Amino acid sequence: MNRAHLTIDPHFVVGPVNRRLFGSFVEHLGRCVYDGIHEPSHPRADADGFREDVIELVRELGVSAVRYPGGNFVSGYRWEDGVGPREDRPRRLDLAWHSTETNEVGLDEFAVWLDKVGSELMYAVNLGTRGIQEALDVLEYANIASGTALSDQRRRNGTPAPHDIRMWCLGNEMDGPWQLGHGTAEEYAQIASKTAKAMRQVDADLELVVCGSSGAQMPTFGTWERVVLEATYDDVDYISCHAYYEPKDGDLGSFLASAVNMDRFIDSVAATADHVKAVLRSDKTMYISFDEWNVWYQSRYNDVDKITAADEWPVAPRLLEDSYSVLDAVVFGNLMISLIRHADRVTSASLAQLVNVIAPIMTEPGGDAWRQTTFFPFALTSRLAQGTTLRLRLDCPTYETAQYGEVPVVDAVATHDAESGRSAVFLVNRSLDEDVTVDIDVSMLGAVSIAETHMIHDDDIHAANTRDDQDRVRPTGNDSARLESGTITVTLPPVSWTALGLH
Repeated sequence: MNRAHLTIDPHFVVGPVNRRLFGSFVEHLGRCVYDGIHEPSHPRADADGFREDVIELVRELGVSAVRYPGGNFVSGYRWEDGVGPREDRPRRLDLAWHSTETNEVGLDEFAVWLDKVGSELMYAVNLGTRGIQEALDVLEYANIASGTALSDQRRRNGTPAPHDIRMWCLGNEMDGPWQLGHGTAEEYAQIASKTAKAMRQVDADLELVVCGSSGAQMPTFGTWERVVLEATYDDVDYISCHAYYEPKDGDLGSFLASAVNMDRFIDSVAATADHVKAVLRSDKTMYISFDEWNVWYQSRYNDVDKITAADEWPVAPRLLEDSYSVLDAVVFGNLMISLIRHADRVTSASLAQLVNVIAPIMTEPGGDAWRQTTFFPFALTSRLAQGTTLRLRLDCPTYETAQYGEVPVVDAVATHDAESGRSAVFLVNRSLDEDVTVDIDVSMLGAVSIAETHMIHDDDIHAANTRDDQDRVRPTGNDSARLESGTITVTLPPVSWTALGLH
């Protein structure tokens, strides 16, 4: 049997676990908004048309902040279409997803929904087809209490108090040729810097996110970050990262090691930001907003599937509705481990997306809402990961992958909250066919006990929760966990994710 050893010491701190790490993403894409969070005809719709069963699941998921309204959608979006009397709102073509947008839900409605689920609003402005003035307009509408044309318009529209949005994204994936308004790094940096400076003239304390690369595989990756940050370093607080993962050519070993790629991606972006910091002789540290991440089977979709006749573009079509397996949930949980491991630099993250579209929550019109397999590692990590991330010493076997070379069989992260005395350990076994027993030295934590254990594992790694079998996959306890003389011993089955809560 393979064996690994893990040492946990609360004196070795990476950084505080920011609650924004457990954020998500809602885009006007497919059935995420319409038939997802908003379905006025549903038996469980509330007075505002929002599905109460979805609200309950989002609360259970523990989502701290939600990025809105895009995504690719935002680069063609006119925010003012989504405010005011619904009967006066125009229907528009959404060029990003070849759909028709009704604008039934906009900024004010979405803010109401966020109040119901207890999450913060993270807003993206359109720097694709629009620019500085529109960003200033939506900022005035959203954040000024009263006494101006747009703030008073918001009040007339039924929202007396300002939304007080603190975190703003300056466009979306502007390095991508698929993006409306795509340009060079120099072109984007110029408009982002001007927009940031203008928004700070309204409120100097806004938190602003500049677009990094859409993925580490982009041909301009690295150069894009350097050029953009050289022009915007003093204007913004974060640079974004986006990454999606799926198995390539049946290579499950590499897929299970996807977090290795995320680690390298984060380290590269942080290194580039620190290079710019040194060149500019700045005292400021640039943080990372990993505001799109997930397992996404992009190879299942291609441009051939798009409806090309503009007069046939549907409202809220079924798009990107991936069904997630146990295998996907284990990789997903490992990606969360990577994000928490980098808590000193990644202080905001957004799971893309929240409902129906590559999402942990699925719904049927007029019917049920249920949890996908990826729901569980997110909800448990959001609840258990408190305090600070600890720097671990992990010794374990390795295996060879086609994409990432030699990687550890086990991956892990731990958090510790000195105030409450609670700690948590999150572990993944990437092996396809072998158990690994892990000895965890917790003696430096003092007198602790194992309060709870949770595990995602199934003999069928492709098992999934579906409309017809919504509880096929559920977390179980990992009953192998034992504590003796300051050491926890726990056995990790193949392709499994385990969480330990310690008091």
